[in-house]
Amino acid sequence: MIVGKQQLQQSQLFSLKGSILTLSIVTLISFTYFSFKSLRPPLPLSPPTPQLTLLPSATATIPFARKVADREENNVDKGKDDDNDELFTDIYHSPKLYKLNFKEMERKFKVYIYPDGDPKTFYQTPRKLTGKYASEGYFFQNIRESRFRTDYPDQAHLFFIPISCHKMRGKGTSYENMTIIVQNYLDSLIGKYPYWNRTLGADHFFVTCHDVGVRATEGVPFLVKNAIRVVCSPSYDVGFIPHKDVALPQVLQPFALPAGGNDVENRTRLGFWAGHRNSKIRVILARVWENDTELDISNNRISRATGHLVYQKRFYRTKFCICPGGSQVNSARIADSIHYGCVPDDLC
Repeated sequence: MIVGKQQLQQSQLFSLKGSILTLSIVTLISFTYFSFKSLRPPLPLSPPTPQLTLLPSATATIPFARKVADREENNVDKGKDDDNDELFTDIYHSPKLYKLNFKEMERKFKVYIYPDGDPKTFYQTPRKLTGKYASEGYFFQNIRESRFRTDYPDQAHLFFIPISCHKMRGKGTSYENMTIIVQNYLDSLIGKYPYWNRTLGADHFFVTCHDVGVRATEGVPFLVKNAIRVVCSPSYDVGFIPHKDVALPQVLQPFALPAGGNDVENRTRLGFWAGHRNSKIRVILARVWENDTELDISNNRISRATGHLVYQKRFYRTKFCICPGGSQVNSARIADSIHYGCVPDDLC
């Protein structure tokens, strides 16, 4: 009797252990299955009518999208286009949807430029299109001639505030007075037009392509905080806000020498930089690399007395051109490097 009871208890115990073991195995298999399933890329969805929304980051990828759009218009083989979509899935969440967005943007996107103020002041194209401040001038000129410009503000997606701090500086205006001019001009726009108050300036933008513009506008915090700021060679030291602000490459036009080519065998230097030690990163760079025989590092600007266009010619002999941030936001080294066929290495 006692033996039978013990056998029954053991049988129940084994049954319970077996059930727990079975449950554990099923759970393990389930977790394994769903884990592997989650690693597979999701199947593309095909909604009947995708909602087309132009993302702010789309402007950074316009060159490639333009090529894609041109290719489609020329009736290039659809299979090749699908292959390209697969190649660029790491860049775009959905290449096909991006192309649709881009086409929609090209068709509908509009920018309204606020009317100029008094022509004797500063609300117009900067005074020159040469030298280190030329990028701002070209920006003003190109946007005025752009096919995206509209004279009807109710149709606009973005609003350009056409004020040139460089032009103010050229007239000898102090930074304090520049800030007052910017503030007064912005107040006049807000009072005269309803568009700023709709978004508190989130759909407005302005350009400050040099340290002058940064210093002149930093005293107008609601402009810098809310509007999109187009800055040449920006850094976080000048309050660059990455989720809304835009970097504009600074270019010195015209270039002193022709464009460089893919002539690696003639580029005997690994790296090149010449400039003042006017920032922390430049001080460190010079201290660590100045004695490296593979690099061409100069602690000061190259004097013209050393020869004609010596600085520009060194780009031709170098594989990598170092572009460290200095004390100001404007620098044309990246554009120079690309033009002369040297790979730019941007050090902030």
